[in-house]
Amino acid sequence: MPSISLDLIDRKILALVQERGDITNVALAEAVGLTAPPCLRRVRNLEEGGVITGYHAELDASLLGYKIMVFVMVSLTSQAEVDLRAFEAHVAALEPVRECHMLNGEIDFILKVVARDLESFQAFLTTHLTTAPHVSHVKTSLTIRTAKHLPGVPVTE
Repeated sequence: MPSISLDLIDRKILALVQERGDITNVALAEAVGLTAPPCLRRVRNLEEGGVITGYHAELDASLLGYKIMVFVMVSLTSQAEVDLRAFEAHVAALEPVRECHMLNGEIDFILKVVARDLESFQAFLTTHLTTAPHVSHVKTSLTIRTAKHLPGVPVTE
């Protein structure tokens, strides 16, 4: 997929909405040096062009009772496309799995999983992951702390 051509104002808009998805159009327009109507047109063009794919609130997991985050590395017995898709469909339906990435190399998938505690994670692991079709091996790494968390991508000028 080719990258889209963006000018300096588009990049400023993207950086601001990525940082603060709840920014009003008036505040956004003021920050990038436009009036509200042309700013809104640019935002709509970025949405329609697929550059802006959604707006999300970032939640504090621990305040909601999710005290642990675990990265789970999964190897499958088969890398046939139908089996890969079946595994992806399986984990897509699992609420605690927040991210799933297919990898190149020894591990087929890495999952980011949240849980309320170790006991609930262990139950989830043994009930939903290790028993999934074509799963041959699972390794887990419990997160001790997060040193950096920047959602999105760099929007360079």
